[in-house]
Amino acid sequence: MFPTPIEKRGPAHRFIYKISLPVALLIWLVPLLGVMLTAVRGPGDITAGNLWGTPSEWMLITNLTDVFTNTPMLHFILNSFKITIPTMLGAVALSCMAGFALAAYQFKGNLLLFFTFVAGNFIPFQILMIPVRDMTFQLGLYDTITGLVMFHVAFQTGFCTLFMRNFIKALPSELLEAARIDGASEFKIFWKIVLPLTRPAIAALCVLIFTFIWNDYFWATVLIQGQHAMPVTAGLKSLNGQWIAAYHLISAGSIVAAVPPILIFFIMQRHFIAGLTLGATKG
Repeated sequence: MFPTPIEKRGPAHRFIYKISLPVALLIWLVPLLGVMLTAVRGPGDITAGNLWGTPSEWMLITNLTDVFTNTPMLHFILNSFKITIPTMLGAVALSCMAGFALAAYQFKGNLLLFFTFVAGNFIPFQILMIPVRDMTFQLGLYDTITGLVMFHVAFQTGFCTLFMRNFIKALPSELLEAARIDGASEFKIFWKIVLPLTRPAIAALCVLIFTFIWNDYFWATVLIQGQHAMPVTAGLKSLNGQWIAAYHLISAGSIVAAVPPILIFFIMQRHFIAGLTLGATKG
């Protein structure tokens, strides 16, 4: 049922694995290396076609200074936080409550409701573009941070509920029954027992949702038009000049935009790994 570990495969398989792994890693790193090299160049190197060679002048500090002084990058980053943090809190809070209800209570339609949450994750988000845009027009939420946050919360709650329901379902049912026998209310069971026990899972979910929403580009361009509400991913396109593409500024801005999710991951790394491995072993 499970793949055979590479250590137990034959010599030919181990040799192919040792060769293909660094090749795949190099292919994955090439775009990132290209962005970093472009970020330290000046526009002269890019115009001359010196894209992979040694830069004629190192201009990383200059490019970063231009990004923050001559463009609304700080405003875009602030907008990203205004979108990402409320979405993360809203989706995780709703999914914890929905996951608890689906995992702890057996009622008619439980599985149907759970499958509805699961099925929502398989809908290609591209086909929702026109209906969602029209709905935000009708509700007066188009081109607003509030509208984008509400959509992200609704769209991410399905995945988050699937995530949290499975973790809460793994908790011993005897623990919840013992609390009920002792007279604890359902809210107290949820607040005092379930949430502390699923804290690693909640931390892992927060990291995932923060990364998903921060890196979103598609819905940021579909539902936001003006710079007043544009997040950093969509705002990077405004770093281009009117007649030429300022690739060095876009690359420097991309590095800046990648810093917050990376910091969040390293800060929450211990809880993130614990959450992903929670329930992976018995005993």
